[in-house]
Parts: sequence; C-alpha cells; structure tokens
Amino acid sequence: GLELGAVTGWLAQYVFAMLRIGAFVIASPGFGGRFVPAQVRVMAVAVLALPVMAGGIEGGVALPDPAVLAGLGAVRLVFTEITLGLVAGMVLTILFGAAALAGDRIAATAGLGFAAQFDPAAGGQTPVVAQLFGLFMLMVFLGGDGHLAAIRVVLESYRTVPPGAPVDFTRIIAAGLTAGSRMFALGMGVMLPVVACLLLLNIAVGIVTRSAPSLNLFSFG
Repeated sequence: GLELGAVTGWLAQYVFAMLRIGAFVIASPGFGGRFVPAQVRVMAVAVLALPVMAGGIEGGVALPDPAVLAGLGAVRLVFTEITLGLVAGMVLTILFGAAALAGDRIAATAGLGFAAQFDPAAGGQTPVVAQLFGLFMLMVFLGGDGHLAAIRVVLESYRTVPPGAPVDFTRIIAAGLTAGSRMFALGMGVMLPVVACLLLLNIAVGIVTRSAPSLNLFSFG
C-alpha cells in the first residue's frame, strides 16, 4: 500500500542519516579498524541510524525533505554531514595516538625500536611496545564504556547541529588543534616517568661498569 515515491524518499533520508555516523565509524579507532569486517561496520551504521530516523533522539531530528536531497543543494548537505563525522572520528583517533606516541618513544629509549611488526590498524611497521600501549588503551576505552559515550555524543550531535544547519568550520579546525595538543600532553605524561627511569638505569649501569671494567657492559645492562 505504499507508493514507490514515498519509499524512495524514505530511503534517501535514511541514507542521509547514515552519512555522519558512517564517517565517524570509518575514522574512529576500534570501530573503523581494518580488523573489523566491512559487513559489520555497515550493519553497525545502519542500526545506529535507526534512532535518527525513528525520532529516538531527544527533541527529534528534522531531516531534509526528499525533494531537497534530489537537488544539487544536497551536495553541500552531504559534504557537511561527512565532515562532521570525520572530524569526530579523527579527534578520537588523535587522542588514541598518545598511546602510540608514548610507546614509540619508550621503545626508542629502551633500545627496542627494532622490535617492530606489522600493525593492521596503522597499516605499517610499528614498535611492539607502541602496539601494546595501543591495545591497552583500546581495552580501557571499551572496558570503561567509552565507545558508548562516543556513540552517544555522535547521536546527540544531530540535536545540537541538525542536518542542514550552518556549520562554523573554524570551530572544527580548533577542535583538531586542541586534540593534537592534548595528544602530545597525554603522550608526554605517559612517556616521561618511564623514560626517566630508563635514564636513571643507564646512569647506574654506567657507574657500575666504570667502577668494575671487567664486567660485560651489554650482559650486565
């Protein structure tokens, strides 16, 4: 009993509602990792878009009319939605980079920089210590329900920044810069205690080997 035009318009609105969430899932750590099958990501995006379509968000979400989505003006709307989702995912990824940064510096200081293997999340060779730090941070993130908080923030963004509303891109750039500074601050906070301990250990080894030159420096270290 449904007309084809109504079904097509509903599907267009549903796909449009999936854009912001889909961009977030692709760009965020954990959700968008290469170890997650594409079918799982597509189904997750389709399920997460249901509250947007069904009015499950407080205050409701006013999606653009299907006639608007069929015109050239929809290009700007699609670009804005994808940008918002990518920025949200990239901010989370940048913050997760603090673990990789700290692990990389600790591995270099401890002489474990050559102990590297392929990281499917990064798509290249990374130190094993950095991978362990990244996995630990991911487990803490998931164990503390951080993924639920991230999903809730993305869904609530439909209420604070409705689809089709003008977006201040200067605030988006500021969010990226702030996340970058926080990444370095968090990475330094994790790295400095370990690097300081390694520095003291190297000084102690140097003193011992100078006082007893007969000892094998490498075996003792």
